[in-house]
Amino acid sequence: MTVRNILRTSVGGKDLRIRVSNANGDQPLVTDSVYVGRQDSGASVVPGSSRRLTFGGSTAVTIPPGAMAISDPLPGPVPALTSLTVSLHVVGTTGVITAHNRAMQHSYKSTSGDHAADESSTTYQTESSAWYFVNAAIVDAPEQVETVATLGDSITSSVGTTIDTNRRWPDVLADRYAQLPEPRRLAISNEGISGNRVLGGVAKAGSAGASALARLDKDVLTKPGVRTVLVLEGINDIYAGATTEELTAGYRQLIARVHAAGRCIVGGTLTPMGSSFVYTPEKEAVRQAVNTFIRSSREFDGVADFDAATRDPADPARLAAAYDGGDGLHPNDAGNAAMGKAPNLDSLRCK
Repeated sequence: MTVRNILRTSVGGKDLRIRVSNANGDQPLVTDSVYVGRQDSGASVVPGSSRRLTFGGSTAVTIPPGAMAISDPLPGPVPALTSLTVSLHVVGTTGVITAHNRAMQHSYKSTSGDHAADESSTTYQTESSAWYFVNAAIVDAPEQVETVATLGDSITSSVGTTIDTNRRWPDVLADRYAQLPEPRRLAISNEGISGNRVLGGVAKAGSAGASALARLDKDVLTKPGVRTVLVLEGINDIYAGATTEELTAGYRQLIARVHAAGRCIVGGTLTPMGSSFVYTPEKEAVRQAVNTFIRSSREFDGVADFDAATRDPADPARLAAAYDGGDGLHPNDAGNAAMGKAPNLDSLRCK
């Protein structure tokens, strides 16, 4: 099997490295052919842009269950805000697949065989809305550019936006930084997982992944250059019955661990859910209390008020009608644009 993932860069740089993950696997993952190129359209690669990656000088790598591998640097420039193709041929069976569901970006599966080097889309006949095996794309920036990691659930993964258009709110945030002079730019690493929770979650096939507390180190703090964690998570915990006290205790653990790692953490207020399946008056009371903690406790290093950016002024428990993706919970393209404009750009530096 060959899979072709489509990834979008935030900042540009050089010497691209790809981190390949078998974090949830139950057997070794073997890939003997990994190519990176620039996306033309769909599964097609810009002719002549596809280049082979190596791992420790070898074109093949075996990744044990629970582990990751990082490629050797690929010499040459990588433009900012560019869609890349990352194609991997997997040898033999995969067992449990490490994937990112509901990525709001199509990936492509080929017919049988190694088609990683193919620049046409002919053999890639199956679409998927998940990313497979790819954990990160890393570049060396011309200046030291620090990174904001957006830690969250489906609202950060931006379910509700138009697929293949990069209208997630972290993309909007990246676009804003790209307009700044280089010394003020920050990179964005989107760490949203649909269904994820702060407190609970089990990493297994088809699940919402390990909880934010469980995956903080693996998904965020081990990525090069991460300076700031912007956390927007807790709706799924509330839906599962978490109390205000339990959720704020979870936030305090995230805060303590991020600070212990020498980074800063910004709290994002929880967006409205008043016309969604999550809503009950009791759960809304928890959301409001949690947002009061985020805004007023001063335990976070800063606040991004996503709730204020997206709520209906006439009914603050609900999303504004223009921002509702259709289920009362997930903001649409316009809602994500409003969310991406909510954080103060300089405040995310936490300096």
